[in-house]
Amino acid sequence: MTVSAAGIPRFARRASGLSANPWFAYALRRLLGLLLVLIGLLFATFIMIRLVPGDPAQIMLGDLADAENVANLREKLGLDQPWPQQFVSYVVSLLRGDMGTSYLTRQPVATVIALRVADSAQLAASALALVMIACVPVGMVAGAFTREGRHKRFEVAFTALTSVIGSIPEYLLGTFLAFFFAVWLRVLPVAGNEGPQALILPTLAIALRPIAVLARIVRLETLNVLSTDYIRTAHMKRLRNRTIYFRHVLPNVLTAALTIGGLLFAGVIGGAVIVEAVFARPGMGTALVNSINARDYPVVQGIVLVLGTTVVLVNTAVDLILAAIDPRSMARQS
Repeated sequence: MTVSAAGIPRFARRASGLSANPWFAYALRRLLGLLLVLIGLLFATFIMIRLVPGDPAQIMLGDLADAENVANLREKLGLDQPWPQQFVSYVVSLLRGDMGTSYLTRQPVATVIALRVADSAQLAASALALVMIACVPVGMVAGAFTREGRHKRFEVAFTALTSVIGSIPEYLLGTFLAFFFAVWLRVLPVAGNEGPQALILPTLAIALRPIAVLARIVRLETLNVLSTDYIRTAHMKRLRNRTIYFRHVLPNVLTAALTIGGLLFAGVIGGAVIVEAVFARPGMGTALVNSINARDYPVVQGIVLVLGTTVVLVNTAVDLILAAIDPRSMARQS
């Protein structure tokens, strides 16, 4: 082991240097917070599904649900054990990589999720991409058009339209889009997942609401940046508008959009779960709804855990990216 002149091991000096690094300390805090959130999510998921009225054994047996058959099936499924013992058994199995077995299909939960995750990921990714592609240019154009109090009528119309769209739940948007484009105009399929056309309406149903919310935020951020002194100086230097907007306004707007976009990602995931049921897409949302109705505890726990972990990981990644781009965000969140 190499020792410095001061008698301190070199690896200890490196560890001390890392702990003094503000970015490393911030990343460590975020990762520890991530671990605590995941533990809380695991416990909350286990408890909430069991608070839903209904006995899985009685639902599975149907007409054969007499007292003896129900007791035997509950013992077979491990539901006769106290909740703390069930939770410990579930956590131990989860640490071994076993998410349990579906009560209905007798398939491993990991297999149930694997068969449906591709459709859900495709829908969520397309909606998120549409949100990030559309909200920034729409908000920036609206901000540039209404800067310094110009075009008041457009500002009122933009604010009203985005407020209305931003307040409509995804299932209502999905129902309206399905009626208008699939039932009335008959230009797009109303259900299923065959072909790229079947992805258009569900993607719009998920993306329109966050696009409206983010576009309003981007517009306000654009107005704030345009009112700063260095933008006025850029105009006085007769820089081209394209240079001003792309070099000075866009980076600030993207930081704000990324911050809020990370928070809205949970809404995109939740919207995907709901919209899948509206458009009868065979994704994890449809499986989750069916499992809740059947009180299929292992499948519900597995799907909620995967979706929740995805949301938490994305938000943590966004925070770390923002900390790398703008170190001031570490001070604001510490």
